[in-house]
Amino acid sequence: MAEWHSTVTPPALGRLLASTRLPQAPGRRPAYRTLADQVRALVAEGRLAVGARMPAERELAAGLGLSRTTVATAYEALRAEGYLRSRRGAGSWTALPEGTSPPGDALHPVPPDQGDRVVDLGVAALPAPQPYLGQAAAAALELLPAYAAGHGNYPTGVPLLREAVARRYTERGLPTTPDQVLITTGAMGALHLAQRALLARGDRVAVEAPSYAHTLQSLQLGGARLVPVPMADPERPRWDLDEWQRVLRGAAPRLAYTIPDFHNPTGALIDEEQRRALLAHARAAGTVLLVDETPAELGWATPEADLPRPVAALDRSARVVTVGSAAKLLWGGLRIGWLRAAPTLVRQLAADRAFSDIGTPVLDQLIAAVLLTDHLPEVRAHQHARLAESARALAAELHRQLPGWRFTMPPGGLALWVATDGLSGSALARAGERTGVRLAAGSRFGVDGAFEHHLRIPLTVPAGAAEDAVGRLAAAAELAGTDRWPALDDTPPLAV
Repeated sequence: MAEWHSTVTPPALGRLLASTRLPQAPGRRPAYRTLADQVRALVAEGRLAVGARMPAERELAAGLGLSRTTVATAYEALRAEGYLRSRRGAGSWTALPEGTSPPGDALHPVPPDQGDRVVDLGVAALPAPQPYLGQAAAAALELLPAYAAGHGNYPTGVPLLREAVARRYTERGLPTTPDQVLITTGAMGALHLAQRALLARGDRVAVEAPSYAHTLQSLQLGGARLVPVPMADPERPRWDLDEWQRVLRGAAPRLAYTIPDFHNPTGALIDEEQRRALLAHARAAGTVLLVDETPAELGWATPEADLPRPVAALDRSARVVTVGSAAKLLWGGLRIGWLRAAPTLVRQLAADRAFSDIGTPVLDQLIAAVLLTDHLPEVRAHQHARLAESARALAAELHRQLPGWRFTMPPGGLALWVATDGLSGSALARAGERTGVRLAAGSRFGVDGAFEHHLRIPLTVPAGAAEDAVGRLAAAAELAGTDRWPALDDTPPLAV
């Protein structure tokens, strides 16, 4: 099957160019340099997908009202900088220069014995909600003897937890029965099972750009061909439904992976109208939606009454598979995830997992069941307060110490998605190793290294430690300054 590249039309590119802020330069840029810099910024920010097919020189020149020489010179500059590749007879498509990847272990936790000298901004995970975890563990130990008489393997999950998860879905507006729930070893366990059942090597998968780094890597390692769909607005991210429709029609992906609830890494919350529209486009294309709801309970700035219903509540067909997790709200040390799907798929996946982990630890499942059944309101209030306090403190310190960096306060979630004023996220991550802060460069969250000029900053730093954490980040920015794009100016963008 031939590889699919999205094609950018001159009007669509013109709209993107019109909204692009440019790096500052002495004097006034020539038109070719303005065009090249804008395209480079769009690719680096992930608003123009890596691998997108660009208009032919003559076609773009006519669409933008420029000379063909100007466009040809801009294309040549982009090729020289590594942002464009061309082949005679095949056209030109966007690319990223080599060497933009961050250190390989940035998203793995700092070992406990390093925690006093390294601020870990690489991993977005909260501490356990005490005293509720301890209380739930004590109650679970009392329940354990009833389960210990047997072999301890529950391929679909302990019934008590399946019932608790089904009940929570129902409370959120998605009626669910326990036979629609499969308990897994973490959300990644659910994603791996779904991926193995629904995809064959070489299948296309549409993904948001940016998206969750570990899932992108898992899909690629499994042989999927990722088709990125950029968000509509980097300042206030939301789905670009026109782009989704074009990708679903043109690429016919087998699967579309989305995070509509407090999206990782941007924190975006997709409204119900957009959810319905994407469902309609997916149905028309025959695409299965794999909906990642692992951050769905993290609406620390959004009242529960204002939350949209789960995507699967808007389409009860078997073409929506939902993944959830206890890790984000309850605790990452509980390796508990789940998948909600049609009972037939749940039974199939339960049989498939016999070749991987067979089942999830019973005690962990019982602790999670007690937390969801007896302590959920208190745990939500506890964790939401912690996240909101961290968000306020980090935002204040970023504005004070790094005033050129841009971000929008999200309505929930675990992180701030920060544009670094042109600094390379990879260079920041390398410099952070010297200043005592571990960072997740934005390129981790893009396909083929997009979002190089972004960072994901987790809201897991205690408010009292925000000044020190951002101070180390500012020191890393000083060290990485040689990789900085110049400051932004008001040079008029090109537009049709």
